[in-house]
Amino acid sequence: MRTATEPSLTVIVCTYTLDRWDDLRAAIGSVLAQRRPADEIVLVVDHCPELVARAAAELTGVRIVENRERQGLSGARNTGTDTAHGDVVAFLDDDAVADPDWTERLLAGYRDPRVLGVGGLVRPAWETGRPRWFPPEFYWVVGCSYRGLPERPAPVRNFIGANMSFRRSEILAAGGFRTDLGRVGTRPLGCEETELCLRLADRRPGALLYYEPAAAVRHHVPGGRATWSYFRSRCYAEGLSKATVARHAGRRRALASERGYLRSTVPSALVRALSPGGVLTEALALVAGVGSTVLGYGVGQAHAALRRRAGAR
Repeated sequence: MRTATEPSLTVIVCTYTLDRWDDLRAAIGSVLAQRRPADEIVLVVDHCPELVARAAAELTGVRIVENRERQGLSGARNTGTDTAHGDVVAFLDDDAVADPDWTERLLAGYRDPRVLGVGGLVRPAWETGRPRWFPPEFYWVVGCSYRGLPERPAPVRNFIGANMSFRRSEILAAGGFRTDLGRVGTRPLGCEETELCLRLADRRPGALLYYEPAAAVRHHVPGGRATWSYFRSRCYAEGLSKATVARHAGRRRALASERGYLRSTVPSALVRALSPGGVLTEALALVAGVGSTVLGYGVGQAHAALRRRAGAR
């Protein structure tokens, strides 16, 4: 039950395909089973009329709305935020399942008025098991929390999109998620969460984005995402996305966390993988992942420079 001083909560689940129907039902079911029930659950369907019809016929306890903005995850999240009634909006991926105390843990962070948003831990639920070569430092490739994130509650720069929440008024005042960033269908682009978090911090100097690992979800990782080809393509797409964020927010701020990641997290992982008992293919994946990401960033920067030159003519 909600106390008189606790903010109201809307949980937003965005979905776009019937192919994830079983995952979607599990996600909604996990929200309905929360110890602290959400005041509202909004299911945003991204330009898929067949999914709207099935959800309306088979799902209960949710309010279904269609994406009113540009196709893609950012537009769907903006639609959910616009139509929500809660003081806080929490985003759960349609292929993630929340722990029973998820909402309770998220909302606890808002007792501090400086906190603009609270994000949580995203554990991978591997459909075919984690490949031995897949380094935990690169779990961000499959949308999960990676080795190198804080292990205890702490302020962070940005959240992982599968498990994050914000004060609704702050998202609206900041203008929402950029629709030129974020996933559209199966295109593995992203970083819209990073860009929004940077904008929120700009608007409120001294405010906090708070990471609470006890607010946990399990994120389904299908077999197709546990392959070398997906790993490389996702790293490359991350580099492209980071180049876009750098154009909007400035290179120094957009890459602040990545510098520490490359200076500390990745070298430590390489030492572990190359030590006796380590996994050589994991070391190869670390090198390939960094290389693909840097290549994507460089290509993104080059494309931006070409567009600037073309516009100056």
